[in-house]
Order: sequence, then structure tokens, then C-alpha cells
Amino acid sequence: MSEKIKWVVNKMPKSDDAHLGIMSLENVEAARSFHRSFPQYDVTPLAKLDALAGELGLKDLAVKDESYRFGLNAFKVLGGSFAMANYIAQKIGRPVSEMTYDYLTSDELARDFGQATFFTATDGNHGRGVAWAANKLGQKAVVHMPKGSVKSRFDNIAAEGAEVTIEEVNYDECVRMAAAEAEACENGVIVQDTAWEGYEEIPSWIMEGYGTMASEAAEQYAAAGVERPTHVFVQAGVGSLAGGVVGYFTNLFPDNPPIFVVMEADTAACLYKGALAGDGEPRIVDGDMPTIMAGLACGEPNTLGWDILRNHVSVFVSCPNWVAAKGMRVLGAPKKGDPRVISGESGAVGAGLITTLMESDEYADLREAIGLTEKSSVLMFSTEGDTDPVNYRKVVWDGAYPAE
Repeated sequence: MSEKIKWVVNKMPKSDDAHLGIMSLENVEAARSFHRSFPQYDVTPLAKLDALAGELGLKDLAVKDESYRFGLNAFKVLGGSFAMANYIAQKIGRPVSEMTYDYLTSDELARDFGQATFFTATDGNHGRGVAWAANKLGQKAVVHMPKGSVKSRFDNIAAEGAEVTIEEVNYDECVRMAAAEAEACENGVIVQDTAWEGYEEIPSWIMEGYGTMASEAAEQYAAAGVERPTHVFVQAGVGSLAGGVVGYFTNLFPDNPPIFVVMEADTAACLYKGALAGDGEPRIVDGDMPTIMAGLACGEPNTLGWDILRNHVSVFVSCPNWVAAKGMRVLGAPKKGDPRVISGESGAVGAGLITTLMESDEYADLREAIGLTEKSSVLMFSTEGDTDPVNYRKVVWDGAYPAE
């Protein structure tokens, strides 16, 4: 029998919400303006799954498809690149609005700034984004990956010219390793999408960078004649993406925000555990975190993201592997008339959860707790494509990780 989905309604005490301003509309527009300066920039598709929504009994269901982002098959580059631009701007005393792609790739930058080495830890997508941006901007990158990382993701990072290793420790230990090496390196800087005490500026820039994806989705909704989604499902590792998405939509619709549902891999569900404890303090998951959702295998919350999430999320959900696998199959074999979305393990968990909630009375209490009905307009983010092609085929073709 399959492992069960676990969930908890957020009853944590509110904080003073001091970090919500990170995702202000002004900050997100600055990030969007930066990304627009890249010749590789294009708005990624918002796949409207009207036939599936009709079958499930939803008003509509839309999937932001990040497999098209900058040709990198994942959204992560949005954060790392904008953080690097902000770091360079700060070092040379110029506004980030002047850090266009043309300037950052120019001889002028080489004279003004020189060269830095950007260190990071990653399961694959974030490291590839940092390596790609460093390569394009004439900088250096050093990337450490946790044990169990797959070769295809390693190869994609190495192809961008980064120094990359797979270590015999988990993700959070890789973060500490990268931070220590950056500290010891002349012109070294850690670019990590998690925050801890004393390290919050760069993660805030990364979250702002992720806002480009959310702001595109909001514009695409408006263009389709829909005021806003009633429900936003967003996955979380450390919570940077989730905090960015929740923060942006809360600022965009301050009087009537969507209902937010945050999903995690069950073996790394640190946010769920924090919500379950209910006191507002973050919780940590340590040790090995075996899951097919490699991008979500993070056990220590981003302090900035956690603060936003505890104030604005309705429900935290812990999802076993089969939920993500189901989502991959649902998106990869669409109903007639719906577009196909090639979604990787960490990208598809929303589709697996949404379809399960609407199809199964076993989770009727969760469906009712968040008010999913025929009037619901649901948005989810497929944050990666088939970044592990071998496992993608095992799941979608061979039926690995069945629901029953």
C-alpha cells in the first residue's frame, strides 16, 4: 500500500512579517527588467489544462512550464543570475538597474570589477544556473553536489565550465562546505538560495529573481481574462521559491490573496514539521533524505522564506514519491486538447497532489480545508523539465513509483 499524503493546517502565530517586502512589486520588477536584458530571455508558457480541469471538477488549472527557461530546463537561473548582478553592482557602487547583460559581458565590467569565484551547493538546477550565468559573464563557478546526485545533472554543470564535484554528504552539508570555501577564497562569494543568520542579503536577491516567474504568470492570467488564481500550489525545498511566490502574490493581491498550499518531499519536510509543531519556530530534518524529488531534498529552512510562509500559507503538505510520479505522468500524457508539459520529479508534485485531491475521497478533508471546488482557478509551477532523463523515462514510460 502506498505511503499517505500528510498535511497540516497552518495555525502558527504570526510574526511582524518583516520580510514580505523582499517580494515587493518594485523589487520583482527590477529583477524582471534585469532578466529582460538577456538575449536568451523569453516568457515561459502558462499551459492551460482546460480538459483536465473539467474532468477534475475545477474551473481551470494552469501550469507555469519552466522547462523552457533560458534553454536550461529549469527556473533556478532566475535567482542565481540576479543575485550575481546585485553582488557585482554593490561591489562597484552602481545600481543594479545598470547591470544589463550587455554591461556584464563587456570589457568595461572586466575593468570595473575583475573576476570573482561564485561557490554554491546544488542538486543540479541551481548549480547549473549559477554555472551558466558565471560562464556568460566571464566569472568562475565552483559547484558541490550531494551524494546520490545523478550524472546528467553533473554533466550539465560541467559543460558550463564550472568546477563541480559530487560529495559524500547531504545537501545541507554541501552548503556549509561551499560557504567555508568561499570564505577562504580571494574574491570568493557564496551564492546560495537558502538563508541563515548572518547570510540573508544574497538569498533575498535570489528570491526576488524567482519573482520574474511569478510576475509572468500573473500577467498571463490577466491576459487570459482571469483576475487571479484562487489557489496557488508551490513546492518547497528550503522554501526560497515558495517564499518568493507566496510573497509576490500576497503583495500583488494584498486585499484578496490566493489560498497558498506548500508541498514538500516527505523525507525532507522541514516546513511541514515546523507547521505541525505550531509554535512558529523552524524545524530541521537531517541525515539522508532519499526522494526522487532531488530539488526538494533540503532539510534546513531558509529563514527569510520561512517567515513569509508561516504568515501566509494555508496548508503545508508532505508528499511521498508516488505523488510526484503521478504528476509526471498526468502532465506527460495530457487529455485531448491540453498541451503536454514535460515535468521532472520536483516540478510535477503539484499536478500529482491536485489530481489526487480532486479524484480521491480519501483526501476529501484536505480538499475541503482549502476549498477546492468547481469555482477554483488553480495555478501550479512545473519548475523543471526532464533534468534526469533516465528517471523520467522510468516513471513516465515504465510506471515507476505507482500510487497503489
